[in-house]
Amino acid sequence: MEKILLDTDIGSDIDDALCLAYLLANPACNLLGITTVTGESAKRAMLADVLCKHAKKNIPIFPGTENSLIIPQKQPVAQQAVKLADWPHEVNFPKGQAVDFLRETIHTNPGEITLLTIGPLTNIALLFKIDPEIPLLLKKIVMMSGVFKIQQPYCEWNVTCDPHAAAIVYGAPVKKSISIGLDVTLQCTMNIEEIKKRFNIPFLKPVFDLAKVWFENTDKITFHDPLAAVTVFHNDVCSFEKGTVEIELMNEKIIGKTLFNKDSNNLKHKIAINVDVKNFFLYYFSVFNS
Repeated sequence: MEKILLDTDIGSDIDDALCLAYLLANPACNLLGITTVTGESAKRAMLADVLCKHAKKNIPIFPGTENSLIIPQKQPVAQQAVKLADWPHEVNFPKGQAVDFLRETIHTNPGEITLLTIGPLTNIALLFKIDPEIPLLLKKIVMMSGVFKIQQPYCEWNVTCDPHAAAIVYGAPVKKSISIGLDVTLQCTMNIEEIKKRFNIPFLKPVFDLAKVWFENTDKITFHDPLAAVTVFHNDVCSFEKGTVEIELMNEKIIGKTLFNKDSNNLKHKIAINVDVKNFFLYYFSVFNS
């Protein structure tokens, strides 16, 4: 069983809900807790609880930091919260305890926890700064974060929402840091018609309901966050390169750009450079058929 702590901005892009559903259905996953981040973090906690209750799992959930460390918040609203009235969920969660929860859980399980981050890294930066020992106590950190090998006219969303937090996390002395960036996640897409067919699974009913909000503005889903989760359990789904990662903070026009330098001797950072799309979808949907 893989011990996982999930930090998520569920409620904006639908891929967070897809990721959480995968973790809840995966028999190899021991999900120790969930923290939420960015605007309306309490509503995001409620959305996470919708999926947990539907899966009949009692998972600790803690709303985390709503504001970025320095720059204005770019994601103030959890759009999918309009669906909360349709599903049972808790409404009261511990306030101001997300970082303490992460800290205590990691100290209780030294060297055993994979920290999976699929949102802006504000909570994690605060955690690392409050307790500098934490990075050394993690088994590894896996992040849906960055864009490294392809030229983009923009920065990856989780980094650019709080680039200063990302800089702190990437600079921390973790034993193993794995980044799944847009280079590979953009290859894992599914259109609305295929989604309707594949999501005809009782376990995914609330996810499909939340996806209706997402489909008001697009006709496809990109499985950014689920890919990061699948790599935790299937290290053959992506190929990787070792190197160093820095976050561009000085240029205001491109603040949050992820800079990668290949270094085969680097033992800390790995970035995904390719993905086996067919096997990814096989791995992802297999947990709902077990």
